[in-house]
Order: sequence, then structure tokens, then C-alpha cells
Amino acid sequence: MRLSPLLLATAALLVGCGSRGDAESAAAPAPAAGASVQAPITGPQRGAAKPFDATPVAKFAAPWAMTFLPDGRMLVTEKAGQMLLVSADGKTRRTVTTIAAVDSAGQGGLMDVVLHPGFPQNRLVYFSYSTAGQGGKGVVLARGRLAGKPGAETLDGIETIFRASPLVEGNGHYSGRIAFAPDGKLFFTNGERQQFDPAQDPRVTLGKVLRLNDDGTPAADNPLSAKGFHPAVWSYGHRNLLGIAFDAKGRLWEQEMGPKGGDEVNLILPGRNYGYPIVSNGDHYDGRVIPDHSTQPEFEAPKVSWNPVISPAGLMFYSGALFPAWQGSAFIGGLSSKALVRIAFDGDTAREAERFDMGARIREVEQGPDGALWVLEDGESGGRLLRLMPKPG
Repeated sequence: MRLSPLLLATAALLVGCGSRGDAESAAAPAPAAGASVQAPITGPQRGAAKPFDATPVAKFAAPWAMTFLPDGRMLVTEKAGQMLLVSADGKTRRTVTTIAAVDSAGQGGLMDVVLHPGFPQNRLVYFSYSTAGQGGKGVVLARGRLAGKPGAETLDGIETIFRASPLVEGNGHYSGRIAFAPDGKLFFTNGERQQFDPAQDPRVTLGKVLRLNDDGTPAADNPLSAKGFHPAVWSYGHRNLLGIAFDAKGRLWEQEMGPKGGDEVNLILPGRNYGYPIVSNGDHYDGRVIPDHSTQPEFEAPKVSWNPVISPAGLMFYSGALFPAWQGSAFIGGLSSKALVRIAFDGDTAREAERFDMGARIREVEQGPDGALWVLEDGESGGRLLRLMPKPG
């Protein structure tokens, strides 16, 4: 494959850089001398006093994501390929489908699960998973219909509607997060699979935010299709995108894991280049420096970045009444940081406002129908589902 001058320059920058390790599975090592470093967060943000009580509700085998049904029940995905329907109190569960094609090695597995905006009428459930095929592995987007009598539902009519391209070897950086826009378009994240260059390659979906119709076809008015990009691409220059969500104003936000440092929260704008691997607020795992975003302002810079990392997982915006002071804030789970992180916003700017020590790797955070916060621990931390309610008084 012939590389553009930009990709050749990127490849030259990355000679000798491996893809060993990632904050997905462990905290990144200390930055090398001369690396770009932000001061650690201190003061009231880190280890903030918890205004909530955390009650264990259920326990799962390596859970990855969850979503609430209109009646308060939950769909929970497990890494190995099971999707479970769980009662609102967590006391009963049943498997609605097992995806035999899931390749769960490394960071792979059955991943995100999201309801179609018209779920009460069409019963459609969207989900993502990693799978193996000719030439390697990749993440796919699929959907099915939750059918059957209450208490006996199954996910029927499952169909794959989009596949990341190309397939590559390895078990990392699949991403696979899903979000529906207010207008019904579907956004889907594809990680760069620890291959660096694909994030800047216009012809592939890796390292990109994608915008699709609800049937998985590329949206016709995507901003880069007339410029030689894959027709599904909405933004590019991303690494491992593990959270995506719309705020109350309809703006799209995303979080991704940086390399050795440089975890990010980004405001996603159509057609923009977010710079990876040419720029990053972190550095390579072998200690080689990557230029910071500030050195090349033609790339979109993150609104929040972390060094040391938090290893972000999941992203949601809070709108409930139980925690009125948090309305409009975003929440991110922390894996290596073992934290729940609150992000506050002022227009298009953002900052970390609070960090709550959870004592476990947090894989997912969602808002329940009653306004409670619900978090899933990573499988390495026990896989519990916790309900967070305001402390009495």
C-alpha cells in the first residue's frame, strides 16, 4: 500500500516504537526524562469525599457495558460473549444471547450495548464485539430485536451491520463504543488497533469516529467522503476511543486512552483531525517523545488530558434529580486509577472537577431511570454492579 507523505513522516517518527502494553491493562510506567508531563492532580479533586453510598447489586464475569430498558431492567454484556437481561434489583438474570463469534483475547470481547431511540416500538438493540476473520481481527457493529414475553425474552434476528476495516493482527484497541445522535444517526468508534498509522489513513475506518445510518450504512452527508476518505468517517486521528456521548446541547464528546500519558476528552467536530500519532500529550512506551498538541495547532487539541493517566472507560452525561449539583456533568470510569471521575463544562471547555476513589477498576458508568449512578467494576476487580445513591441527610 502506497503511503502519503504525511504517513511516511509518521512512520519515520514511529520507527522502533512497539505496541507493548497499554493503560487498558495496567497503569503506564513513569515518563522518561525529557517527556512531556502534566502536574499530578492534587487538592480536593483527587480522593474527594464521596457524597454517595455504593451498594452492590449484582456480580458478573468480566462485564463490559450496560444499558437500561424503559422498565428499569438492564442489559449487561460480558467479555466472553454473553448478553444478560437483569432485573432492576439485580436479583434475577437470564442470558438473552451468546455471540459465538466473539474473540475475547486481550482487550477483545462483547463490548458496548445501546438501545435504538425507537426501542419502545421497534425493540432494536445495538451492540459491538471483536471477532476474527481472514487476515486478522476487528470490531463489528450488530443489532437484534429483543423479543418474547417479559421474563422470557431473547435477542432474535441478529445481523452484522458494519465491520471495521481492515482486519489486522493483535488483540488491542478495538474501541467499539456506540451512541445515537439526537437526529437518529449512529456514531461508532474504531480504535487504531495499536498500529499507529491507520489513524491518519483516509481509506480505513481504524482510529476514527464513524457516522452511520441506523442500518449501518454510511450517512450520505458525512464531511470527508468527497475528499477521498472512507464514506463513514466523521473525525480521525484517534487512538483507543472507549467512551462517546452527546451532551444536553447535542454536542458529541469522546474520551480515549493516550499512549504513555495523554488520556483525552475531546469535543468531536465534523471532519476534524485529532492528531494521533503525530501529536499527543503523552509519549511512546519506549520513552520517545511525541510532540504535544500545542506544537501543531492545526490538529484539534483535547479539552482535558491526563498525565499520569486515569485509563478512562465509559462516558455519560448526568441529567438526574438525585444529584442536582451534577446536572450537566460527565462521568468517566477509571481503570488503572480505580476511580470515578467527574468532568465539569463551561461552554466548549472542560476540566476534571472531582475524582472519587472506588478501590476497584471501573469499566462502565450509567445513569439509572431514577437518577442513581450505576457503575460496573472491571472483571479484574470483581465484576460487581454498584448503585450509587446520595448519602442520607
